[in-house]
Amino acid sequence: MGTEPRFIDLNFDGGEGFDDEALAPFATTTHVACGAHAGDAASMRTAAALCRGRGLALGAHPSYPDRAGFGRRRLAMAASDVAESVRAQVEALATVAASEGLAVTSVKLHGALYHALASDDHLARAIVEAVARLDPRLVLVGSPGSSIERAALAASIRFVAEGFADRGYGKDGLLVPRGQPGALKESPEEAAAQAFFLASSGEVRAIDGTRLTLAVGTICLHGDTPGAASNARAVRRALDAAGVTVRRFC
Repeated sequence: MGTEPRFIDLNFDGGEGFDDEALAPFATTTHVACGAHAGDAASMRTAAALCRGRGLALGAHPSYPDRAGFGRRRLAMAASDVAESVRAQVEALATVAASEGLAVTSVKLHGALYHALASDDHLARAIVEAVARLDPRLVLVGSPGSSIERAALAASIRFVAEGFADRGYGKDGLLVPRGQPGALKESPEEAAAQAFFLASSGEVRAIDGTRLTLAVGTICLHGDTPGAASNARAVRRALDAAGVTVRRFC
């Protein structure tokens, strides 16, 4: 019996004021800030043009409305209000994308909202319903085994589980909070090794050595991580050398 072909998408979060051009050659998807934590119509247009020129899939990267905190603070908002904000953000990007001849294909929440959706079933259902009303063909991206995954599957919305090349995992399978020891991978070699194991075996080592099973369809490269371009280059080289096909999930 031959080895089953292996495929993975590489995504980065774009339109946040970092060097998107440096990551684009190595990625297949970018999720673009829609104005709530970063970005505006001009940055969305620039990101859409980059996607068109590089052949990248264009996704939306909505967040809590929190520019001051870069979307990394959980806000005390009703689920319906958060869902309406997400809908408006995705719609804003879709309008800009259409002017560039592109369509938004996926939605990945940002920062504190992404992490809230790991376990908040009520909020996850509200956001999935809002996305489905906007366009049921949109793909939702989030952490494996999360509330957003369960809500998406219940609503017959396609879900793609995400892993991270440049972030550390706790033994609970969640990312180590930024600012704590082990939160970031400190070298391109470490990021490449983690991406390789996620893509090839669906496994990752937590910072305490625990082996975690994380079946993912996309791996994220953060543009705001120190050495982001070197990380992206190393990750792509490692995957290509291992015979892992890097391609868009939509």
